[in-house]
Amino acid sequence: MCNKKPKKAQSLGLGTEKLTVAYFGLEIMNNVAERPLNGDVEDDDEDDGADLEAWERTYAEDRSWEALQEDESGLLRPIDTTAIYHAQYRRRLRTLAATAATARIQKGLIRYLYIVVDLSKAASERDFRPSRMAVIAKQVEVFIREFFDQNPLSHVGLVTIKDGVAHCITELGGSPESHINALMGKLECSGDASLQNALELVLGYLNQIPSYGHREALILYSALSTCDPGDLMETIQKCKKSKIRCSVIGLAAEMFVCKHLCQETGGTYSVALDESHFKELILEYAPPPPAIAEYATANLIKMGFPQRSAEGSVAICTCHEEAKAGGGYTCPRCKVRVCELPTECRVCGLTLISSPHLARSYHHLFPVVMFDEVSPSQNDSSRSFPNICFGCQQSLLTQGKILCTFPILVLNKFIMTVNVLCQIYTHRSALKVKQC
Repeated sequence: MCNKKPKKAQSLGLGTEKLTVAYFGLEIMNNVAERPLNGDVEDDDEDDGADLEAWERTYAEDRSWEALQEDESGLLRPIDTTAIYHAQYRRRLRTLAATAATARIQKGLIRYLYIVVDLSKAASERDFRPSRMAVIAKQVEVFIREFFDQNPLSHVGLVTIKDGVAHCITELGGSPESHINALMGKLECSGDASLQNALELVLGYLNQIPSYGHREALILYSALSTCDPGDLMETIQKCKKSKIRCSVIGLAAEMFVCKHLCQETGGTYSVALDESHFKELILEYAPPPPAIAEYATANLIKMGFPQRSAEGSVAICTCHEEAKAGGGYTCPRCKVRVCELPTECRVCGLTLISSPHLARSYHHLFPVVMFDEVSPSQNDSSRSFPNICFGCQQSLLTQGKILCTFPILVLNKFIMTVNVLCQIYTHRSALKVKQC
C-alpha cells in the first residue's frame, strides 16, 4: 500500500502539469487573439489617415458622383442642371404672375428683418457638407447681399442662439458688409438652442419699429428641441400681437412648435433637404412678401435726400462717433454727417435715402410683364416671330435645347423674342423691358 500511494501521487502530478500547461497555452492564445498584430495596427492607422487625405476629402465634400447619369449607350455623362434651374425659375415666375393677376397685392417695401441663426451643438452635424454651420454661414452671406439688392430701403439684424442664450451680434442696419463680417467672427457651436429666448430678444427690438415698417423674423433652426425658461406659447402670442411675421427653415426634421409659430404669425415653415434646396428656400425671402391685410397700414413717411459732402471736409460721423475727412452724406434737416445710405438720422430721426434706392423699390409694385412661351411649331406663316433674341441679338435657332420652346413677349402689337437667359436677366436684374 505504501508503494501504490506514490504511484497515484505521481500520476496525479503529471496530470496537473499537463492541465497547467494546457491552461497557460489557452491563455496565451487568447491574449494573442485579443492583441492585434503589427500589420493590423498599421492598416488601421492607414485607413484612419486615408479619411483625412485632401484628395479624398474633396470628393467626399463635393459628392461629384451624384452629378453623373448613364446615357443610352451606357456611358456616364454629367447632369445638365442648367436646364432644370431655368425650368424651376420660369415656373416660379409664372406662379408669381398668376397670383398677382388674380388679386391686387400690397407689399411691404420697408422691411425690418432679424435673421436668427442656430449655433447650438446641433449645427456642428455633418449631414450637410462640410457642416450645417458652414452651409448656413455661406447661404446667409448670399441672402444678405440679395436682400439689400432687392430691398434697398430695408434693414437687417443678426441674432445667434447657443448655450441656451440668444445674442444680438448686429443691430438693424443697411450695411451688408458689417453684418457678414460680424457673423463670420461668431461661428462657434456649443450648448442647446432656446427658441423662446430668441423670440423674446427679437420681440424687444422690433417693438420699437414704427407702424409703417413690416416686422419679420427668419429663423434658421438646426436643433430638434428647444430649452426654454418659460412658456413658449405665450411668447408666440406676443409675437402675433406685435404683428411680427416669423418664418422658419429647419435643417433637421419637422418640429410641431416651429410649425405652430409660423401658422400663428403668418409665416412659412419648410425643411431643407440639401444645400441647394436650402439656398432655394432662403432666397425666397429676399423679395418682399405680400402684406397681411390686418398688418398693412397706409402711412405717409417723411424722407430726406441728403447731399454728398465734399471730399476735403472734416466732420464727426454720427454712425461711428468719430471725426472723418471727406465722403459721407449730410442730413438735410439737422446737418449732421452719416456714412452710408439708407439709414435713419440718429439726431432728428429722419429716414435718409437716395433716389436710386427709391427707384429700385418701386419695381416691386409694378413687376415686369410675364413672357409667353411659344414652341417653334406655332411659328407658322400666319403668325411668325423673329428668330433673333431681342436682348443679346443672338440667333435662337443655334442654341440647342432652346429650339424646343422660347419665350416671347407681345406689347402693343410689338412682338419680340428673347431666350431663357435674357428672360431671367430681365426679371432679376434689369427689372424693365427696354422697348417699353
